[in-house]
Amino acid sequence: MRIFSLVFIAMLSLTTFAPASFAATVKVVVNGDTITDYDISQRAGFMRLERRGKSNSDRLRLAKEELIDEALMMGELKRIGGSISDRAVNDAYNRVAVTLKLSSSKLTEILNAAGVQSTTLKEKLRAQLAWQQIVKQVLRQKVQISDLELDLAAREEVGETTNYDFMLTEIVFLNTTGTTRSRTNEANQYRRNFNGCDNAVDLALSYRDAAVRKMGRRHSTQLAKPVAQELAKLNVGGISKPRTIASGVQMLAICAKTAAEDLTFVKNKLRNEVGTEKLKDEAEEYLATLRERASIEYR
Repeated sequence: MRIFSLVFIAMLSLTTFAPASFAATVKVVVNGDTITDYDISQRAGFMRLERRGKSNSDRLRLAKEELIDEALMMGELKRIGGSISDRAVNDAYNRVAVTLKLSSSKLTEILNAAGVQSTTLKEKLRAQLAWQQIVKQVLRQKVQISDLELDLAAREEVGETTNYDFMLTEIVFLNTTGTTRSRTNEANQYRRNFNGCDNAVDLALSYRDAAVRKMGRRHSTQLAKPVAQELAKLNVGGISKPRTIASGVQMLAICAKTAAEDLTFVKNKLRNEVGTEKLKDEAEEYLATLRERASIEYR
C-alpha cells in the first residue's frame, strides 16, 4: 500500500477539508451489500493521498472497483466461516502509524485534515486481513510444486560454473590505516605468499590489521555471481583476487571444493519464489471467479 505520501502531502498542505454533509446514495450493490457514493468518495480521497489515479474521475472509477473487490472478499470470508475482529483492524492501523513514524492519533489527524475518515483506511485494512485469511485457508493448499519441477529448475539455475560447494576462509585487510590502494597492494602480497588455509592465520600476523575468519560451507548460489565464477576456476588452496568491500579489502580462500549434488538450498529458494508467484496467480484467479459469480448491480 502506497501510504508514505500521506505524510508529505499532509505536511505540505495547510488546507483542511470539511466532511461531506450530503445524504449517501447507493451506487453499487454487491451480493446484497451496498456501496454508497460517500464510500466511493472517501476511498478516492485516500487514493489521492496515495497518489493513485490520473484524475479525480479516474480515482472515483478505481475506488468503486476496489470497493467491489473488497465487498467480495468480506463476503467470501463470511462464507467460509471466518471473521476479522475490530482489535485486529486496530492493530493493523497502529502498525501503519508506526511504519510512518506517527502515533495512531496523529495518523487519524492527518487523514481528517485531507477530508478522509480513519474508518476508510481501517475498512481497507479489514479487507486485506480478510483476503490474507482466505489465501491461507483456501488457496495455499492448492499451490503444489513437484520435486521434479524443483530439481529441473535448480539444475538450470546453478549452471556449470556455479554448481559447487565450498569451504571458505575470508581474509580482510581492514581500512583502519592507509588507503584502499595501499591495502590492496598488501592484500596482493599476501595472496602471492598464500599456501593454503592451514597457514592463513599465521601469514596474516605478518600484516597490520589483517583479519581471518572461517566462513564455513557456502554453495555457489549463496555467493555473488562474479565471486562464484572466479572461485569455480580455482583449485583447493587457491585464493581469490582482492575485492573492495565496506570494511576494507577482501579475499576468499578455498579450503575445500566439491561438485554440489545436494541442491536443497537452491530448491528451498526456488520453492519460496515459485510458490509465492503461483499463490499470487491463484489469488487473482480466485478473485476473478468471485466477480464472475457475484451479483453486482450498478446504479
